[in-house]
Amino acid sequence: MKFNIGDATYWYEIHGIGEPVVFLHGFTGSSQTWSPLVHNLKSKFQIVTIDLPGHGKTKINSPRTMEACCHDLNQLFQHLSLESVHLVGYSMGGRTALSFAMLYPGLIKSLILESASPGLALQQERHNRRANDEKLAERIEKEGLESFVDFWENIPLFNTQKQLPSNKQKIIRDERMSHTEKGLACSLRHMGTGSQPSWWNELSNFHKPVLLMAGEYDHKFVKINERMKESLSNSDLRIIKNAGHAIHVEQAEIFGKIVTEFILQNSL
Repeated sequence: MKFNIGDATYWYEIHGIGEPVVFLHGFTGSSQTWSPLVHNLKSKFQIVTIDLPGHGKTKINSPRTMEACCHDLNQLFQHLSLESVHLVGYSMGGRTALSFAMLYPGLIKSLILESASPGLALQQERHNRRANDEKLAERIEKEGLESFVDFWENIPLFNTQKQLPSNKQKIIRDERMSHTEKGLACSLRHMGTGSQPSWWNELSNFHKPVLLMAGEYDHKFVKINERMKESLSNSDLRIIKNAGHAIHVEQAEIFGKIVTEFILQNSL
């Protein structure tokens, strides 16, 4: 379904009834990322999946910063009469989910972050990351989508995905190939890690239940999430064995079980 706000049209899907659980995908993903999980959870919860700016069927005419995207999501939740939600985000979607929680804490019932971060603490780190994201955005625009996807699926972050069955690898590649050069470049420039606010100093002010998840082979994000747990007073950290960055793909059954249990624990 479509939701219009300003010069943007957001694509969202709703499955099932019950406690509302909203899922936000990662960079080069879409609502389809969550299809297997939706199939298993829609009998227990009302599942809402959303295509973020630059991805899937969502169309934007002017760029969305992280804060602007969260404002749009807030308007969408109001449109859907969602007074409070369990918010789940993966990677870029995890940064978006955390940003939303920092900006609209009253709308959060619980927060589940998979392979996510609060951004970069130092200004120089953000500057360097913005420069790197700009180079990557220019690469997408100059070399085209297929060349970028060839590069992206071979970065070290996704090494563990090479162990997946060939049919699952094809599904991931097809999803990455479903986007546009303009959309992905715009996402990098305006919602990349270097462009978003740093929430490190705000984490201690957030007291809603938080579940942090990282794959044991994703060493960078294990360390980030260990630091996050120290600052989040009401949080639990789960390091998932035999998984890298995309836990919901590499260990789908375990991911679904842990997410379900956490939501049920925080639904009273």
